[in-house]
Amino acid sequence: MQEARQDLIDDVLTRVREQGGRATTARRLLLGALVASDGHRTAEELAEHVRRQAPDINLSTIYRNLDELERLRVVDRTHLGHGPATYHLASAAHGHLVCEHCGKITEVPGTMFDDLAAAARQGYGFTVDPQRFAVIGLCADCD
Repeated sequence: MQEARQDLIDDVLTRVREQGGRATTARRLLLGALVASDGHRTAEELAEHVRRQAPDINLSTIYRNLDELERLRVVDRTHLGHGPATYHLASAAHGHLVCEHCGKITEVPGTMFDDLAAAARQGYGFTVDPQRFAVIGLCADCD
């Protein structure tokens, strides 16, 4: 398991280098925190994880690295309703359904929002990016 995580981190850092990015210690630790996390984490949660290994890394360093990794399309930033943005390693296009009662997050294929995206484009000239927003409602358990 640990070896698979390290291989994933190395693969991501290779992609970062190929795109002109650097493989710094802070970036390696941040990627480790992203790989180790289940689901979406805030910058503060990721910083807490990183600081367990390197207490001198500031939150501002985490934010700068997240911004750069997002620019390199290695990390996706998503707003899941109220509260701070969350981050996760980039993956296949997907959207998010968030229960406003219990907070459960369900990832759904990005194609689920195709009709919405088409309507937004045709009616308003607006392009929808389903990875960056969430549909808020009630899950089956809370409905």
